[in-house]
Amino acid sequence: MERAPRPSTPSFATGNRLFVRVLAAAHLFAFASIWIQANGLIGPSGILPAGRFFAAAHEQLGNEAWYEVPSLCWIFGAGRFIDLLCAAGIALSVLLFVGYAPALCLALLWVCYLSLSGAGQIFFDFQWDALLLETTLIAFFVVPWKLGRWKEPYDPPRLARFLVWWLLFRLMFLSGIVKLTSGDLAWRHLTALTVHYQTQPLPTPLAWYAQQLPEWFQVASCAVMFAIELAAPFLIPMPRKFRHAGALSIVFLQVMIALTGNYAFFNLLGIGLCLACLDDEWWRERHWGVEAPMAVGAGQSPLVVRFKPTAVRWFAAFSVGITFFEAMAAVWPGVAASPMVRFVANAVGPSRSFNDYGLFAVMTPERPELIIEGSDDGRDWREYGLPYKPGDLARRPAWVAPHQPRLDWQLWFAALGPPESNPWVGTVCELLLRGDPAVLGLFSRNPFPLHPPLYIRVVRYRYEFTTAEEKKRTGNWWRRTPLDFFITPVSLPTT
Repeated sequence: MERAPRPSTPSFATGNRLFVRVLAAAHLFAFASIWIQANGLIGPSGILPAGRFFAAAHEQLGNEAWYEVPSLCWIFGAGRFIDLLCAAGIALSVLLFVGYAPALCLALLWVCYLSLSGAGQIFFDFQWDALLLETTLIAFFVVPWKLGRWKEPYDPPRLARFLVWWLLFRLMFLSGIVKLTSGDLAWRHLTALTVHYQTQPLPTPLAWYAQQLPEWFQVASCAVMFAIELAAPFLIPMPRKFRHAGALSIVFLQVMIALTGNYAFFNLLGIGLCLACLDDEWWRERHWGVEAPMAVGAGQSPLVVRFKPTAVRWFAAFSVGITFFEAMAAVWPGVAASPMVRFVANAVGPSRSFNDYGLFAVMTPERPELIIEGSDDGRDWREYGLPYKPGDLARRPAWVAPHQPRLDWQLWFAALGPPESNPWVGTVCELLLRGDPAVLGLFSRNPFPLHPPLYIRVVRYRYEFTTAEEKKRTGNWWRRTPLDFFITPVSLPTT
């Protein structure tokens, strides 16, 4: 039987549908993850109460605070409404996954997540939070604008598809280029991966094994990573075979990262963007018996014809214009000093939807770790345990992504700086001294189950993976060396 001729203009209905479903799954994981932590992080008695934050922002900025920190919490409050935002996000994610009113779901998901990001303060200061918002905004233009269920194959407008590719290009290329422009010698000498697996925020169990690999392998792995991050993005706009090779190499990199590190839903989003690069013929030709039906083009929907082309053109011009200059500033840091670039960045910054990217621009050579300890007498100290960050030397690193334990993550950042740059750690200590149940809910082990301790201190250790010989002898995954007191013993003031 002769193969049907390949269409002169490829369609992307299958990859587009999978991309949207992956995006829906990322939202589902994100909202569910936040919901189980929100009370302890930003609730009324949490570490950084969102209500106090909004009140302080309004006091300092006046009415401009609404623009600088866009959130529905300005209208509905930041108490139980946080739970409502999370519940709404989960429901909308499910509706989007099964295809009901996709454009409306995406618009509402963007509003809900932006509202949570504003309320979350430093606990939402992650690049994948911004990536989720930007991806959601772009995805609004690659789905049919209909209120019913999206059942038929839908080939998105070409310009909308280009916006997805442009986001993938920036995400990967900038992640590579900032490592070189930062001046970090570990990246330039290809030695960064000799320490990365043990110094990254939340390693997986496989990270310990990756750390044991010989140095030549780590150097070669670093070179492959640079080849993918710097070269593969340029294959995306090229003819289909090159585009597919570029997208699949990025998928490979994302899978390797996910196997050795817990980066929430970041890798899921990266893979989803790659799926949007694979045309329908690719799915029909060779992959697991997937049958990709011929797509219904954008021009076959009256609603799309009437509204979408103009909207896509205006949004594409605006988005590409802004993000191009931000990308230029990352490649040539001097561009960032331009008044025009600063003005535009400040104007669109609050939306967190027109971003620059670049994880691990500077490699962390060592792993300082904060261990919170309590005592009733100032002599016998017992450790609090967090569910996923290193603590107990014998505890194996955990699989946690796509869930993100945000306190565990922020304590990793706090350990890298001085206490005065992270006053919220002192707030954690105070709340533990008070036995606050919301904050205790963020911990996996409370060594004082009957009453709060009289004293709290925070000790900074240097953590390293054990060697294969040490692990065989001791059973420990980690070894540690005390460095200093991050917070010396404190107690509640007496009345």
